[in-house]
This record gives sequence, C-alpha cells and structure tokens, in this order.
Amino acid sequence: MASKVPRHISIILDGNRRYAKKLGLQLWKGHDFGVKKLDELFGWCIELGIRELTLYCFSTENFTRAKKEIDYLFGLFWKEFEKMKQGRGIFKDKARVNVIGRTDMFSKKMQKAMLEAMKNTRKNRALLVNFALAYGGRQEITDSINKILNNKTRKNRRFLGHRKSKGFSSELKKINENMITKNLYLSSEPDLVIRPGGEVRTSNFLTWQSVYSEWVFVDKLWPEFTKEDLIKCIGEFNRRERRFGG
Repeated sequence: MASKVPRHISIILDGNRRYAKKLGLQLWKGHDFGVKKLDELFGWCIELGIRELTLYCFSTENFTRAKKEIDYLFGLFWKEFEKMKQGRGIFKDKARVNVIGRTDMFSKKMQKAMLEAMKNTRKNRALLVNFALAYGGRQEITDSINKILNNKTRKNRRFLGHRKSKGFSSELKKINENMITKNLYLSSEPDLVIRPGGEVRTSNFLTWQSVYSEWVFVDKLWPEFTKEDLIKCIGEFNRRERRFGG
C-alpha cells in the first residue's frame, strides 16, 4: 500500500518544562524552546503536504500553574500572535491561524491579538493551524451543548411571540451527534494525534473529535522533536489499519 500523508495532524506539546530542567534552566524557560520548535514544524507540515494542524498549547487546567510561569507563557503567546497578524514567515501567504478554546479567559489584549491574527491570515490556504488555548475536551462538549440549548431557547421565545409560526415541533427535536459536532470549537477530526514527552494519556484533548484518530506516543520531549520523528509517526500511521467502529 502506498504511503499516505494524514490530512489533519494534532500534537500535544508536552515536555517544555522537563526540557528546561534537563538543561538546568528555570522551568518556564523551556517554553522558549517549544515555541521555536513550532516554526520548524510549520515548515515540515507544508513540505510534507499536511493540510491541517491542531496544537494543544494551553489547557483550562494549566491556569492553576504559578503566576510567574503563566505570565511568561502568555507573553510568548502575545508576541507570536503579533508576528502572525503581521504576516511574518509562512503566515505571510501560506498558513492560516485559528484559535479554539475558552478564549474569554484571556486578557482583552490577548483576545485582540488572536482575532487580528485570524483575520489577517484568513485568505491563506496551504496550512490551517488550530491553536488550542484555554482548551479542554470535556469543556468543549459542554459548551457545544449549552450553545445548542441557548439557541433553542431563543428560537422558542420568538415562537411564543409569533404563535402562527409553523414548525414549532422541529425546535423540540432531541440533541444528536451532528448538532454537537457543528457547535464544537473544531468540527474537523484529526487522522493522527501525536504526543511527545513520554506520557501515555490523552489529557482531555479533542475528546469528541479523536475517537477514531490514530494515536502515537513519542518518548522525546517536545523541544527535542525532529522532522524525522514526524515522518516516523506518519510511517506508523500508515502501518495501521484504520477501523471506524468495525
């Protein structure tokens, strides 16, 4: 069987702090190395023909970390989104930015930088990069259901004010899988999920979308990850026989 490059790959960016500890640095300094590695990753993905990339950058649980580390990390986020909105590197005409998660947990300044980066790169088509920030898989499903319920409530209120309106019964249909998928932060599903860092768990990442994804766990820490490692993960993906409930 011919080798096939996954259309959509997701990566859990794990191991930055342990990498800093390995080098004898302050833990939060490891995030600098993690961010630099992303610049390489974007180039690899475009070169290999990957069309969509979803990155687990910061979970809702990560807000419990020490304030000094969070402030340092948020400073890195802001600088990177500023570069993206200015169209530097591949974000000039190749990569498009998308941010998923409870972004209202960030400052107005950060939210503005995210929105501008998404707006200014919206016409780029070579690679879609989804940054999962203030993200949690269970939280995403909860938010999707609440969004559906809120929409139904608004429609039913309009109906009560216009009783001659037809189709009221259709608004009372049960919530189904398709409705939940449409209201998620991310409706696309990854073919392959990669987790560097040596941990073997999913950590509340793409809980709904990854049910049929192939998972590959890598012992290397994220800043140590190489193009060769990515190619090996794709090779492992190709060696597997994908099953969708069969």
